[in-house]
Amino acid sequence: MHFQWDWLCLGVLIINSVTAEIENEETLDADVEVEDFDKQSQEADVVREKSSLEVVYQTPKPTGEVYFTETFDGEFSGWVLSKTKKEDTDDNIAKYDGRWEVEELKENTVPGDRGLVLKSVAKHHAISAMLTKAFIFDDKPLIVQYEVNFQEGIDCGGAYIKLLSSSDDLNLEYFFDKTPYTIMFGPDKCGEDYKLHFIFRHKNPKTGEYDEKHAKRPDVDLKKFYLDKKTHLYTLVLKPDDTFEMLIDQTVVSKGSLLEDMVPPVNPPREIEDPSEKKPDDWDERPKIPDPNAVKPDDWDEDEPSKIEDLDAVKPEGWLDTEPQYVPDPNAKKPKDWDEEMDGEWEAPQIANPKCEAAPGCGHWVRPMKNNPKYKGKWKAPMIDNPNYQGIWSPRKIPNPDYFEDIHPFKMTTVSAIGLELWSMTSDIYFDNFIICSEKEVADRWAADGWGLKKLVASANEPGMFRQLVIAAEDHPWLWVLYILTLALPVGLGVLFCWPAKKTDEDIDFKKTDMSKPITKGELKQEREDLEDDEIELEEEKENEDTAEDEDEREGGEDIDDDEDDENEVVDESQEEGDKSNQSGSEDEMKEADESTGSGDGPLKSVRKRRVRKD
Repeated sequence: MHFQWDWLCLGVLIINSVTAEIENEETLDADVEVEDFDKQSQEADVVREKSSLEVVYQTPKPTGEVYFTETFDGEFSGWVLSKTKKEDTDDNIAKYDGRWEVEELKENTVPGDRGLVLKSVAKHHAISAMLTKAFIFDDKPLIVQYEVNFQEGIDCGGAYIKLLSSSDDLNLEYFFDKTPYTIMFGPDKCGEDYKLHFIFRHKNPKTGEYDEKHAKRPDVDLKKFYLDKKTHLYTLVLKPDDTFEMLIDQTVVSKGSLLEDMVPPVNPPREIEDPSEKKPDDWDERPKIPDPNAVKPDDWDEDEPSKIEDLDAVKPEGWLDTEPQYVPDPNAKKPKDWDEEMDGEWEAPQIANPKCEAAPGCGHWVRPMKNNPKYKGKWKAPMIDNPNYQGIWSPRKIPNPDYFEDIHPFKMTTVSAIGLELWSMTSDIYFDNFIICSEKEVADRWAADGWGLKKLVASANEPGMFRQLVIAAEDHPWLWVLYILTLALPVGLGVLFCWPAKKTDEDIDFKKTDMSKPITKGELKQEREDLEDDEIELEEEKENEDTAEDEDEREGGEDIDDDEDDENEVVDESQEEGDKSNQSGSEDEMKEADESTGSGDGPLKSVRKRRVRKD
C-alpha cells in the first residue's frame, strides 16, 4: 500500500508541474512584474475594476519634470517630416517619402488612444521633433521610454529612435541617416536576428572625432516581443555613475557599465603591438614535425587501390542482361508546338523499365566492389616534437600613441531633438507615449496611465486557456501527446486506487481466525477442571513410561494426529459459529457461548490447552 501511495504522489506532482507550466506560458507576456506599479494614478485604478469593453481612456499627463512627452491623442503638431534624400542610395528609393499616420491600434483597441503609425513598405521614413528643453548630461539620469507594437509582425525593419545632438545648424527638415545623434535606442530585426540597440556616439578627446559604441547583446530571447502583435514598453536608463539599463515591459533585459560593457571599449588599450616589427624568417612555430629518421616499411605498397572487385560475388538468378534499365515512355506524345527545326528531333522521355521491377536487375552485370585488405594508402612519417619549436611569435608591446582615458563617458553631447529614421519591409508599426525625463517614478506613472491600460485590455481579450492550448499544439504537434498523458494519468490513478478490490476467500478466512470468541465464566471453570484432569493423566502416563516405551511412542504419533485434528476443529469452530454439528464441541457449549454474547461480564481471553488423548 505504501508503494501505491508513492505512485499517487508522483502523479500529483506531475500534474501540478504541467499545470504550472501552462499557466506560466499563459501569463508570460501579460503578467510581467512591474516596478513601482503600486503607485498607480486614480484613473488607472478605476479602469482595472472595469471590463475591457468599459474602459475609459484618459491621455497620460506627466507628474514631474520632463524634457519631452508625446501621446498623439490631440493635435498632431511639432513633428517635422524630412524633405531630404538618403545618401549613397539609388535615386528611386533615396527620398524619405514613407507615409506616417496617426490612428488607433488594430487589435486590443483602447477608444481615444492613438499613436504614430509607419504605413509604407520598402520606403525610407524620417520624422523628428524638438525637445521641450535640451537634456544636458550632468548629474541627473536620462530616462527614455516609448511604446512599440508590430501590428503585422516584422520581417525586416527597425523601430528605434535617435536623440539628436544639439548644434546651431540642426534643421529637422533635413534630418537623414547622417544627422549627428548622441544616442540610438530601440528594437531592430532582419531575418532571424533580433536586436535591441543601445548605441552612443563618444567623442575622442584627442582627435575630436566621434565613434559609435554598441552595448553588448541582451542574454534574453527577444523573439516574442516582435511576433506577438502586442504593445511593448521600451525603456533606457542612463545613470551619472556610468551605468545603464535596458528594460522591456519594465523588466530589465540588459544592464552594464559604459566603461566595461561597450563594443569597442570607450577607452583604448594602454599598449599596442609594434606595427613596425616583423617575424624573423627562421622563426619556427611548428610544435610537431615529421620524424626525419623514419623509413617506409618494405612491404608498404602505396599502389594498392582502396577498393577491389568481390571475386566471390555471383550474379543473381533472374538477372535480365538484355533489358535496359530505362526505356522511352510509350505514352508520351510530341507536343503540338514542337518545332524540329528549332528544337531538334523529338525524343520520348525515359522511364524505368517495367520489366526490371520484378527482376533483381537489368543490363550488364558487374561484380560489386569491396574494401581492399592490402590497402594502406600513402605512407607518411610519424610526427615527433619539434626540437626547434620557439612558440607562437607575436610582436612586442609599445605604448599606444592614441591612448586616452575618459573616466566619465556619461557626459555625452547635449540632446535637443528626437527623431525616427527607419526603413521597413513591414507596415503598420505603431509608436506611442514618448517620454524623456530624469525620474524613474515619473516614467512609471506615465507607463501606468498609457501602456498599463493597453496591457490590461490585451489581457482581457486573450483567448481562454483551452484555446491557448489548442493554438500551442498547432505550432508544436508533440504537445498533443503531453495533453493526452496529462488527462489519462489522473484517470488511470483514480481507477487504480479508487476501484473496490474483490475480496478473496483467503482474506475472509484470515479475518475470521483473527476474531477472538467471547468466553463465559462457566466455560472458564470447565477449562480449569479439564486442565486438572490432564495433569493427573500425565502423571499416570509418566509412571508407565519405562515399561511401555514402544507403546508410548506409538501413542505419541497418534496424539500428534489428534492434535492436528483438534486444531482444525478449533479453526472450524471460529469460522462457522452456530454450526451445531461441529465435531470439536458439544451442543451445550455452543449454546452457552451464544447466550454469553453481550453479557455484562465482558469477553475473557484464555489459552485452551487441548487434552492429550490416549489410545
